[in-house]
Amino acid sequence: SLGLHSQSLHSINLQYSEVEGLLEYLENHGSQIKQIWFTQGLKNDRLLSAITRGCCPDLELLEVNTKLDSKDCELSVCIQALQVACPKLKTFRMLNVRPLHKTMRSGADSALGFPLLEELCIATTSYSYMTDKDLWDILFNSTRLRVLDLRGCSRITPAGLASLPCLELECLFWGLYFSSHIGSSSPKKGLHMVTQKWNQTLQQLDIANQLFTEEDLEIAMSYLAQAKEVDTLRSLNLSGTRITPPALRSVIGQMAALSYLNLSSCRYLPRGVKRIYRGQEDIRQLLDKLE
Repeated sequence: SLGLHSQSLHSINLQYSEVEGLLEYLENHGSQIKQIWFTQGLKNDRLLSAITRGCCPDLELLEVNTKLDSKDCELSVCIQALQVACPKLKTFRMLNVRPLHKTMRSGADSALGFPLLEELCIATTSYSYMTDKDLWDILFNSTRLRVLDLRGCSRITPAGLASLPCLELECLFWGLYFSSHIGSSSPKKGLHMVTQKWNQTLQQLDIANQLFTEEDLEIAMSYLAQAKEVDTLRSLNLSGTRITPPALRSVIGQMAALSYLNLSSCRYLPRGVKRIYRGQEDIRQLLDKLE
């Protein structure tokens, strides 16, 4: 049973655990809950159903994750119902969970979306079925978004990202990790649409193992270098990409505050520079080597 009958309880952390009586508690007291973390499991899946029914209307943070050794990481979630049920959501994370999108039976369309959302994380270390449309359905009204974590989401395109309504994104994590598809797909194009859209606000950019062409990367980096504030970009992960010395020079020569640069496994760079750089002095020395 739950010893939860406290009017001051605002957060519930159920990661790697299950609690008896939680659903009943949420039915009665869910309106005071602001934050919920839980690990996917047979009992906890019913928790998400309760949330989408509207038990926690003031919820601001929702994180669903799964055990890394879990083989079944699919989670049925109706995004539209969640948008109606949790209009105040600011942080929404689905870590190593593959969402299976359900639609509302009534056919009603949620016109509200997540208007207050500041962070969306749908990172995965397994295969992702997330498409541009799926992403749009979540973020079509999220103009305040600051952090977008799409690591492992190989089907998302630059055009899909560029169409999003958020104009002041600060962190974009879009690297591909632990995927059998790394290095096997054909070259991509269009990254410049992303860097052109957010070059004034991006503080962290991760495109590790994304196979954009050399020319595309050069154009994309030139847009990053056009930021009005030279101290905006702090972290840049280009590991496993086709970045070239000219493209690299254009951005690190301008970004004075850059303090993390990952160039490991960049085969188009000369020997001796393919590593991780930490600190502005380390990066300045790299610039000397590239000239």
